[in-house]
Amino acid sequence: MSTLLRERIHGEEAKVSSVELFFDLVYVFAVTQLSHRLLEHMSPIGALQTLLLWFAVWLGWQYTCWVTNWFDPEKLQIRVLLFALMLVALPMSAAIPEAFGERGLLFAACYVGLQVGRSVFVLLCLGRGNALTPNFLRILGWTVISGIFWIAGALQEDATLRLALWAVAVLCEYVSPMFGFVLPGLGRSSTQDWTIEGGHLAERCQLFVIVALGESILVTGATLAQSADWGGDTPLAFALAFATSLVLWWIYFDTSSRDASHRIAHAADPGGMGALFHYLHVLIVGSVIVVAVGCELLMAHPHEHVGLQHVAATLGGPGLYLLGNALFRRVVYGSVPASHIAGLLGLAVWAAAATALGLSLLALCAGIVALLLIVAAWDGCTQRQ
Repeated sequence: MSTLLRERIHGEEAKVSSVELFFDLVYVFAVTQLSHRLLEHMSPIGALQTLLLWFAVWLGWQYTCWVTNWFDPEKLQIRVLLFALMLVALPMSAAIPEAFGERGLLFAACYVGLQVGRSVFVLLCLGRGNALTPNFLRILGWTVISGIFWIAGALQEDATLRLALWAVAVLCEYVSPMFGFVLPGLGRSSTQDWTIEGGHLAERCQLFVIVALGESILVTGATLAQSADWGGDTPLAFALAFATSLVLWWIYFDTSSRDASHRIAHAADPGGMGALFHYLHVLIVGSVIVVAVGCELLMAHPHEHVGLQHVAATLGGPGLYLLGNALFRRVVYGSVPASHIAGLLGLAVWAAAATALGLSLLALCAGIVALLLIVAAWDGCTQRQ
């Protein structure tokens, strides 16, 4: 199995391979499914259900990302693994709209097969004597425990009970790495032993941000194409939706993303730092999915007066995005940027004002774009000083 490990050359960062990009295509579809589901279930319970499904999508991608960080995806065995995971992840993604309905068992079975199957495959390749074997045994143990709750939840007809059991399943896989996948008889993994390639891990996270931003671009273009009237305020709504995606890209990629790989590579505990990056990116990427919903609402109903649902969808995405990026900057630079704090406060004030004044979605989004542009300009000037 040592021949399957990534070759690490001192001073050079491992690059993301074409097969990894091909693997991500399934998650382009998954992100689209999630945004459409949230748009169709704009209620507190609908948002909670979509959030839980997003965690499942993210965990499936994240655990695979770690495997391709340790093992060379250009090797035949790892390629076969990625293709098999794609095959399972595709029907899982297709089942997302009805995951809390008649396709719950399909979603859960595919997800469990994805998580458990990956670890079993790696363990079969590793054998007993490899240093990574104990770590993957612990991962397998936790994915099996989680899988019990996934399947048990899928067998429940009551959506609330299914939600509760699946929430426990998500917690098992999301929280267990924080404690080194500790299990009786198998011990605990140490992040000090997770020798990772920082540049590769950072780039994989960045590419998933691109995938999510691509959904907002896709939604904007598709809604424009379906619009019967391209006159009136449609061009302005289109410009605001596009500007939102553009400024979100700028806030993330203009500065901190370039320094992220250096921060991981030079950390005292690269494995722990890499895990922290993934914990933060679940918020960053998830918020972009919410932004895509806001863009679709803007394009479809620019003159509709804002209500609580509109405020939550249209302002919630940018707000969570700024929060996620603020925490990300805290990890990369050691401090939270004042620009992001000001932006969050500005969004909160604007939300209250827009609701009180009964503004249209068009006016609401214009204010959001203006605030985000101020944050991006302020942040860019500060970072370049």
